[in-house]
Parts: sequence; C-alpha cells; structure tokens
Amino acid sequence: MAKQNENMEIMTTGGGFMQLANMDMATMMAEELDGLDAGFERIKIPSAGSTVFEMPGEDPSEPEAVKEFSAVILHHHPLFAYYQSKYTGGSNPPNCGSYDGLFGQGTPGGNCKSCPYNQFGTGENGSKACKNRRRIYVLCEGEIFPMLLSLPTGSLKEFTRYIKRLLSKGRKSNGVITRFSLKKATNSGGLAYSQAQFAVDRILTQDEQAIIERLSEQVKAYSQQVAFDDDGAADNGLGGVQVNPKTGEIIEPLN
Repeated sequence: MAKQNENMEIMTTGGGFMQLANMDMATMMAEELDGLDAGFERIKIPSAGSTVFEMPGEDPSEPEAVKEFSAVILHHHPLFAYYQSKYTGGSNPPNCGSYDGLFGQGTPGGNCKSCPYNQFGTGENGSKACKNRRRIYVLCEGEIFPMLLSLPTGSLKEFTRYIKRLLSKGRKSNGVITRFSLKKATNSGGLAYSQAQFAVDRILTQDEQAIIERLSEQVKAYSQQVAFDDDGAADNGLGGVQVNPKTGEIIEPLN
C-alpha cells in the first residue's frame, strides 16, 4: 500500500525529478568545479562477497552501507585499463586506457579488439590483462548531481542481461528507475565475489523523461573528462572470478 501511495504521489506531482526541470547541470558543474577535480562521488562495490554498497555520506571518511538503492541510469560506457605492472593501489593512470572499448590511448594503444592484452587468458584466472569494466552514472531521486558506479567484470554479464530485458520491452536504461542490489557469488574454485543485480523499480513519467534525456546528454559529454582513477585498475573482487580462456565466458557461480 505504501508503494502504491508513493507511485500515486509521483503521478500527481509530475515525478520525482521535476525539481531539476530548470537546472543546467553542465553550467553548474563548470562554474562550481572550475579548477577543481572533475570527478563524481563514487558508489563502491565491495570485494569478497559482501552484499552492501558503500554510498557517499556527509562525512567522506564514513561512507554509508546500504543493501540496495534506486536511481536512474543517465549514461554508461566501457572503461578499459591496462597496467604493465600489477596494480598495487593508488590512482596512477593506466599504461593504456579506453573510454569506449574500441580504441586505446597510451602503450600499446590502438584497436582494442585486436590488442593482445585484451584477449582472455592473458590475465589472472584466465581473464584479460586489460581490465574491462563499465562505468554507470546514476542519479537518485532528491539529488542534483549524479554518482558513479564502476562495475567489475563479474557483474557485466548481469548488467548486459538487464539492458537486453529493457530493450526487449522498448525501453532504454534512462527511461526507468533501476533498483541496484548485490548478491554473494562463489565461483567453481570456491572464491567469493560481490555480483551486482538490477531490476526495474518504476517507469519514469513523461515529464521526468524529458528532463532525464537532457541530463543524460550533459553527463555523456562530461564523462570523457573523468579520470581513470583506481576504478580502472582494481577490480573489486575480480580475483574471485574465473574465466574460460577459450570462450571468454565467466564461469558461473556455484550458488
């Protein structure tokens, strides 16, 4: 009943994102972040099979632990990063990186599809030496600025399934509010990792959709300015994922 009342209120008031109708996020960010770090606050997926996200809190040193959250996906894109030496922490840029999964910049650079480091079997557990992730820019209701969620390899298959389910119903990821959660997965070797799960919370109203489309374009243009930081290197539990080096398939969890 509470959910029904909430949905009815959204329908009668014009949606939960209407406060953004007259805001120009691109201008706000350009003015307020001039000369400052252009990064977004991060939502972190823990390692070792934990089922709680770390969300930015009022105190940067004390993130909030949440079992799930709901947000609209404004934009998402691949993020490839190759480190010649094994990553040991920090925010060092990769030797080679790509924001589109097509062409890498750096060493070796060039076409990602034919790059030897982007082949299964060149990294640990049959994975790729070039770590493939996906950045998701999300906006929660009641918030003004988006946050960034970086999906590790072990969650990419679930995200792909979700996007395909949306497309099969004629919807895009920025046309719905997505509910994000985590489950503990264990591979055939007994190693645990945290795997993201996705479900539709509700469909945006037409008025909301018009606002979100505009914000999506702004975030898409701005995303190319966001540095790799450490989300392109550490894989938040990638060591717990095993990949078939012949097929490239992630070996399904035992549970």
